[in-house]
Amino acid sequence: MRKILITNDDGIAADGLIRLARVAAEYGEVWIVAPDSQRSAMSHSISLHGSFEAWEVSFPVEGVHAYACTGTPADCVRIGVLNIVPGRPDVVFSGVNFGYNVATDLQYSATVGAAFEAAFQGIHTIAFSEHSTGCHEVTDRYLDELVAELIDEPVGRNEIHNVNFPGCPLSEFMGIKRGCRVSDGVFYKDHYNEAVSDDGRTVYTVVGERKWEAEPGTDLRAVLDNCISVGKARNIS
Repeated sequence: MRKILITNDDGIAADGLIRLARVAAEYGEVWIVAPDSQRSAMSHSISLHGSFEAWEVSFPVEGVHAYACTGTPADCVRIGVLNIVPGRPDVVFSGVNFGYNVATDLQYSATVGAAFEAAFQGIHTIAFSEHSTGCHEVTDRYLDELVAELIDEPVGRNEIHNVNFPGCPLSEFMGIKRGCRVSDGVFYKDHYNEAVSDDGRTVYTVVGERKWEAEPGTDLRAVLDNCISVGKARNIS
């Protein structure tokens, strides 16, 4: 039976992880190693200094082996592949992330970073993300279909499938766009607010402003047009 390892960056209790596990259970034996709490924007960070912990937890999908971890999402993949899943997983899923992972967001995303770690370990990998509106209609309708389509579809060395679902209702859904390239546009225009702490230090808080525009054929353009974006992303060559 195919062994599937799932991780995320939203934490072991995240709704997107649970929904993905339910679908994945139809395709093999599911193992989850996920952070014990939120770990967004940690990119491909791993713990090289010091240690981290992992422990088995109960999970609301029958038959799933689930572990919470105090490390990063990439740490979760590493111990899942090297220590926890017997004989290594055949495929890794990362997600379903709360928020898109498109355009320049891929540089910071721990969902994608975890997926890249799995690809680096030589394992077929798919990253799944959705809009943060809280509307899951398109995701829940098409997640199973895209798992079936991509679970055995080859990718290149250090390459992953990257899937993003729009947050619109099904009545406004405009279809699946395949072969989307990663937009090279800046998705955020960031700046920092400044304040002074009680001890006189300057405190910086990032403020991100979305740039809602992109070229045709890109992942960002697809989701802006209420389409599912299906593409590939590559880490180091």
